[in-house]
Amino acid sequence: MTRIVYKLGVFLSTALIFGYTINSVLAKANRASVYAKQQMVSAANPVAVRIGLNILRAGGSAVDAAIAVQMVLTLVEPQSSGIGGGAFLLNYKPAKTKASKPILSAYDGRETAPRAITENLFLKSNGDVFSWDKRKIGGRSVGVPGTVHVLGVAHKKHGRLPWKILFDPAIQMAKNGFAVSPRLHKMIKKDKFLKNFPEARNYFYLPNGKPLPIGYILKNPKLAETFKLLAEKGPQAFYSRNMSVDIANAVQKTHHLPGKLTAEDIQTYNSKQRPIICGPYKVWKICGMPPPTSGGVAVIQTLGMLERFNLGRHTPNSAEAIHLVTEASRLAFADRNLYLGDPDFVQIPSKGLINTKYLQERSALISKRETMKIAIAGKPPFLSVFPDFSSDNASKELNSTSHIAIVDSWGEAISMTTTIGTAFGSRIMIHGFMLNDELADFAANPRDNKGKIKVNAPQPKKRPRSSMSPTFVLDREGNLIMTVGSPGGSSIIGYVIKTLIAVLDWKMHMQEAIDMPNFLNKNKRTELEKDTNLIELVKELQELGHNPDIREKTSGLSGIRVLEHGLEGGADSRREGIALGD
Repeated sequence: MTRIVYKLGVFLSTALIFGYTINSVLAKANRASVYAKQQMVSAANPVAVRIGLNILRAGGSAVDAAIAVQMVLTLVEPQSSGIGGGAFLLNYKPAKTKASKPILSAYDGRETAPRAITENLFLKSNGDVFSWDKRKIGGRSVGVPGTVHVLGVAHKKHGRLPWKILFDPAIQMAKNGFAVSPRLHKMIKKDKFLKNFPEARNYFYLPNGKPLPIGYILKNPKLAETFKLLAEKGPQAFYSRNMSVDIANAVQKTHHLPGKLTAEDIQTYNSKQRPIICGPYKVWKICGMPPPTSGGVAVIQTLGMLERFNLGRHTPNSAEAIHLVTEASRLAFADRNLYLGDPDFVQIPSKGLINTKYLQERSALISKRETMKIAIAGKPPFLSVFPDFSSDNASKELNSTSHIAIVDSWGEAISMTTTIGTAFGSRIMIHGFMLNDELADFAANPRDNKGKIKVNAPQPKKRPRSSMSPTFVLDREGNLIMTVGSPGGSSIIGYVIKTLIAVLDWKMHMQEAIDMPNFLNKNKRTELEKDTNLIELVKELQELGHNPDIREKTSGLSGIRVLEHGLEGGADSRREGIALGD
């Protein structure tokens, strides 16, 4: 009976979604938070959100809903995430009794490098670096996809519904078609490389070469067959001989920078459960994903350094507040670029980097009167040996990726950031899905000008450093207060920090905090969101020594806050996201 009700709900919601997606272009401001009593989904596409909510209504857990949402996103948002990429997932399970504690889990589904690569992955034969536009597309940038594996592991531990039925909505939509959204149309239209890859060209463009128009009903029978295989055979089917050979062949035989990914690389992939990292901020506990993403450490560090300034006394969007936040961010990025990478390859002093005393010492470097310009990495405690590798500048992670926030009726929650890299990933399409370009997140030039290896240099089986920042906020007793995260490359860290401060310090509603103008600093220029009132602060920031950079800062934040008698959710109006709940 549950399955029948569930399928009926999928049918009805899908019918509504076609019209909704065609006729709706979300405004950039003045949206209100969404409220619910017991369960909620927030994600970057209305189609996926409604499907996720139906999974919850059918008795599914937060992880169950996340799996269904991800499969639909693979179809309707192929520029941002999918089964050809990777993901970081946090899971929260509330305490069963007053005497017990909540259980927090962190799952690493980051892509891994092929065994046959060397540190010179993106160097030409003469030693020059391939340009960013060249190295981010084609076979050499493709890592072993981890999304299906990590979702399989999480489902085994936290799922309530059978794996198989979580694919039903995506299978039906892939077969019957979905309406091309305004954002998908825009991304196809602006992409310079998709047309150069035959499979992608045939899928994303009309016979006359024009990008698929808004509202076009796009079918993907190849992806429907892939989803059927995964539904019937389980997550291991993605890493089976047949699938792995096909993926490897696509990577090795592409016309642009063929890669060395093999079927064996794919068949031996494993996601990892890692210890979640948490740090205090005032009366809350901030919990995030540990390395190989730098997001969790950098968010905790930045907030820890800001605690002494009591940001609640500063006006939101004021030059003083932006100055303090971006100065702390400079310090966090200095540490990020020296210390953070794949913990299976480099020794990372994560505990020392978020140590309270260390953060107080780093915070003392922040002046209210002027910027420090360029921050220098510190020497955290518990550092047995100073790094034998070089600092590495922030990689050119761009605005693809997607984020999913879900709270179910049992009080369990997920925060999952999922990606295929830059928009449309490597542009290589196989079996109806896009393959990632995540190896482009490695340092292109593996050594500094003194010949010293960089922390994020390419190595066989290594996971490239990320900035993805899925985050939980807990109260003193360990109860969930918020789940939040964003896409946006290395800007993710700043987007999440802004939103946390807006809710916790400036007491904003969830949607208001998400839609607040973005500002950040990666130990370079202070970036201010274009077409917002932040541009009025340029002169004041310049007087403090900043070099403001006005640019588009297209976050894709999704967040849910747990209130005393229900839930409050929001989704970024800069994209097509919504939040829905019961």
